[in-house]
Amino acid sequence: MYEVTLADLPEQRTAVVCGHADTSEGIGDFLGGAYGEVMGLVGRQNLRPAGMPFGRYRITADGFDIEAGIGVEGDLRPEGRVEASTLPGGRTARTMHIGAYSGVAAAYEAVASWLKDNGHVSTDAPWECYLDEPSVSEPRTEVFFPCRAALNT
Repeated sequence: MYEVTLADLPEQRTAVVCGHADTSEGIGDFLGGAYGEVMGLVGRQNLRPAGMPFGRYRITADGFDIEAGIGVEGDLRPEGRVEASTLPGGRTARTMHIGAYSGVAAAYEAVASWLKDNGHVSTDAPWECYLDEPSVSEPRTEVFFPCRAALNT
């Protein structure tokens, strides 16, 4: 169902808001406000967005640590909850999910399986980019896993 490809990506400067959600249902509420803050600051500082909004999630014992933002060209001056960060460069496995955000976990599972089946391991937290507005009936979400070839032991 999912086609996974490898790509070498450059490191990307980002403007982000970091936060936490206790459940997956809380992620959507967090994202809306975070993106508003990020885009407001990017505009006030006359920076150019580079790419689409993204979310990066780390599963914790009590929910999800979230980094929500957008790539930027230029030097961001942190303000309020908005801070500078980066998305890693290098080898990345990626796939496209088309459909409801609630189903995007299947894309993560597909990439994780592909990595294992093709002799690769994840090297950092994955992220997803939102290519369409949430109001689109079948939104596209691209999922990225930083990776490298597995070491033979």
